[in-house]
Amino acid sequence: MQMYFDFTKGARRADILDQLRAKLDDAAWATVTTDAMKAGVPKAHHHGIVEVRETISNLVMSQAVKDDLLAVYEILAQAEAQVHECEVDHTHFHEVGNGEAILNTLIICCAFDYLNPDFVVATPVQTGSGQVECAHGLMDIPAPATAAILATGIPTCEEKLEGELCTPTSAAIIKHFVNEFRSF
Repeated sequence: MQMYFDFTKGARRADILDQLRAKLDDAAWATVTTDAMKAGVPKAHHHGIVEVRETISNLVMSQAVKDDLLAVYEILAQAEAQVHECEVDHTHFHEVGNGEAILNTLIICCAFDYLNPDFVVATPVQTGSGQVECAHGLMDIPAPATAAILATGIPTCEEKLEGELCTPTSAAIIKHFVNEFRSF
């Protein structure tokens, strides 16, 4: 099965969740979200990839889903290490390290696992424009970690809408799951 995503208006975690939710019936969505909620993601803040790896390892979840979740966070850690010019294991997560971000990313990984697409196609990504307040202060959009992930081969929309419409986490999810980008 081939799956399509339209990221021309936004590519945040919420946008990805909304598009995945639309691909599942109510019973399937309930299964996906219940499984993720029961997996055991701590509400605590995870300050780095080492803590995230340990948390993922301890989740009550299939190994395939844990592998996807870990792959997304490894992409994030690589981008943070590049931006901060440090070793991957010394990266420090801010917003992406909170329990809610990990849980939302886990739900996305569970939905992909449930749908089990053979191939994922997406439009170029809407990054947005302007500035965003981050842990490091006011930054241009896309934020540096987002820009680092997008620079690995993810095409972006020429027209930029106002606001932060692609975050580091969503860029990492897109990088991990999307096989091809094209306009449709």
